[in-house]
Amino acid sequence: MRRSGTTGQRLVAIFLMGGALLNYPILFLFARPSEVAGLPLLYVYVFGVWVLVIGLMALVIERPRD
Repeated sequence: MRRSGTTGQRLVAIFLMGGALLNYPILFLFARPSEVAGLPLLYVYVFGVWVLVIGLMALVIERPRD
């Protein structure tokens, strides 16, 4: 079972996007003493990005073949 080259390219793009969103300059924007539903804003952001990256990777990997 061989995947097309576009799947690998999409996974690399998602990885780079996740790395950029979890890099210090962006994280610094959310390092404030505020809360969302009783949780610190930074934690909500980090786990939100983490879920987004996993969801996007699942969509790319589980996509039906053309």
